[in-house]
Amino acid sequence: MTDGLPRTMRADAIENRERILAEACSAFAVDGLDVPMREIARRAGVGPATLYRHFPTKEDLATEAFTDEIGACLAIVDEGLADPDPWHGFCLVVEKICALHACNRGFTAAFVSTFPDAIDFSAVREHALQSIDELARRAKDAGHLRHDFVRDDMVLVLMANNGIVASSPDARMAASRRFAALAVQGFHVSPSPLPLTPLTPLVHSV
Repeated sequence: MTDGLPRTMRADAIENRERILAEACSAFAVDGLDVPMREIARRAGVGPATLYRHFPTKEDLATEAFTDEIGACLAIVDEGLADPDPWHGFCLVVEKICALHACNRGFTAAFVSTFPDAIDFSAVREHALQSIDELARRAKDAGHLRHDFVRDDMVLVLMANNGIVASSPDARMAASRRFAALAVQGFHVSPSPLPLTPLTPLVHSV
């Protein structure tokens, strides 16, 4: 009997943690990062003390909840960098990153520094933006990307993409794809490109 107690308690703790993470993933994706921690605990069927025992801060919970999105984001920018055609690689990153963010409002908020002290997000954000810088340099050298593109233009695209309101997740994704296509067209060199309005920094450096 005594030998079985620790295993039972450990299984309960694991189950609670998995429920909290599942509810956090769902809540953050649909409603963003403004969902209160107490509301996540309520949806998970646990008390606030249990939630905070597993995740002391919302930053901790968000970092864990977005593990898959972080991995996908890094894979996308690495795929773009590996493309031998710099313009195609740049377009791929814009389109796939917009699609990834369209599925999860909370991830967009975390990516654009809602939690600037979350180390994991700072690392993935800086890696992604540095990769976009490199892709942009190559695409400019190839004569496809307008010379005045800066990394914060990508942040601006993500902010606008996050503001898309649609009647269903499928409709939101379709709208995001169209928006990404329009953004890519705007970034492409045209015979007489109009100058872009200068941007102040949108993301703090690491």
